[in-house]
Amino acid sequence: MAIDRTPIAKRCKALGISPAVLGYTAKKETKRNRQTNMRKKLSEYGIQLREKQKMKFIYGVLEKQFYHYYELAAKESGVTGENLIKLLESRLDNIVFRMGMAITRREARQLVGHGHFTVNGRRVDIPSYRVKAGDIVEVHEKSKKSPKFAQIADATHGRIVPVWMDMNKEAMNARIVRLPTRDELDFEIEEHLIIELYSK
Repeated sequence: MAIDRTPIAKRCKALGISPAVLGYTAKKETKRNRQTNMRKKLSEYGIQLREKQKMKFIYGVLEKQFYHYYELAAKESGVTGENLIKLLESRLDNIVFRMGMAITRREARQLVGHGHFTVNGRRVDIPSYRVKAGDIVEVHEKSKKSPKFAQIADATHGRIVPVWMDMNKEAMNARIVRLPTRDELDFEIEEHLIIELYSK
């Protein structure tokens, strides 16, 4: 399986997003080379491509899988861009990150892959597993006493849990009340540009 080894801070700067969106602590801004990404005016295609790269990077999805999400979103009723966001937000690794049970989405993906979480009482080790409204995501009983989750709880203390999930921090579980809307994202994205890019 392909792995994206791009340095986080460098990629965030290139795409114009805050590392905090990914769960990383934003470093002090530097004034050096501040105009680096503004030297060349982007074409329409370049703007669309950057939005796609931004969304792929935030959710940690590679091209083949991302295009598959686009195809699924296009087949569903409603606005394709909003459908795409819902599909990405409903990934189990993203749900774990939103719960505060992982510091970053990369860590969430690893924890899910190691079988530390259950969905409706059944252990799931597939990060791309689609969680639905009404599902209960919980840290596996054997993992709750792990020092790792105590460290994560300290690191994510104060992180705001989305309104679309009902979180019980003591029980280390969350019920998905509904899927999020486009307005509830914590980062700026022009998803219609991604749809325009794929529609060409």
